[in-house]
Amino acid sequence: MRLIIGRRESVSSRRWKLKTTAPMHLDAIDLKDFYASSLGAVVRRLLGARVRARWTNLQGKSLFGVGFATPYLGAFRNDACPCGALMPAELGVISWPREGKGLSVLVDETDLPLPDECADRILLVHMIEWSERTRALLRELWRVLAPNGRLLIIVPNRRGLWARVDSTPFGHGRPFSRSQITTLLKDAMFSPEDWQYALYMPPFSWRVLLKWPVFWERLGLVLWPAFSGVIMVEATKQIYAGVPVKEVRSKRRRVVPVPAGVTPSIATGETPPARRIGFARREAWTRRAWSPTR
Repeated sequence: MRLIIGRRESVSSRRWKLKTTAPMHLDAIDLKDFYASSLGAVVRRLLGARVRARWTNLQGKSLFGVGFATPYLGAFRNDACPCGALMPAELGVISWPREGKGLSVLVDETDLPLPDECADRILLVHMIEWSERTRALLRELWRVLAPNGRLLIIVPNRRGLWARVDSTPFGHGRPFSRSQITTLLKDAMFSPEDWQYALYMPPFSWRVLLKWPVFWERLGLVLWPAFSGVIMVEATKQIYAGVPVKEVRSKRRRVVPVPAGVTPSIATGETPPARRIGFARREAWTRRAWSPTR
């Protein structure tokens, strides 16, 4: 009987370990299915309007989405050039767009296939909360972002209800607070410029919620502004000016003439005192050095 109990305990503990080591994020197929649902369509409309209002004119500028940003890149296809979706290997890749030339590619999050300072706008969504190499990812984005470029990050809010319900992609991974995002950005040499909160409606597919999503957004902005579903932060690069190295000039030695009949301290074998000695000791050494020999 003891052996059976011990075996049952070991099986349960093994199952618990498997659950804790399971991946905490969804793949590209799950994200695609979510945005194809009724709740996902509302989320795409609400967040897409916020992104579009922030970036009004991208004519002739380059735009890249890192993570799963395809639901929000479609509005910029006719303006931004080039426009592409960079999907990490942990999430997988889907074909985007449906018609025309493919603009999605599978990449390594810490080694993007882009030259230095080539991106005018970068949209980071469904990525930073799942990445195990967050700092390396942000440093790589710093490399490819132009000096006057903009980085827009959308992450789940730690205080919000969306981070506590796993029926949406925002309930997977680790949510962030405003102070945590600020620390990550400053460590990667980014400066947060503008903050915005979105998704105040409850994360449920109820008809009364999906019918008036704008009303719930306005109501939540007035009643519970700090408990939004996601946090949107726009950041810029920190570029420091170089300081030229000053040439160190060699100090000239001052030659003091020795009076006749006076033996200097070198002849008597005395050594000069250290720099950090008192004034009285230095004066005593000077008198002994320049006193006439007997």
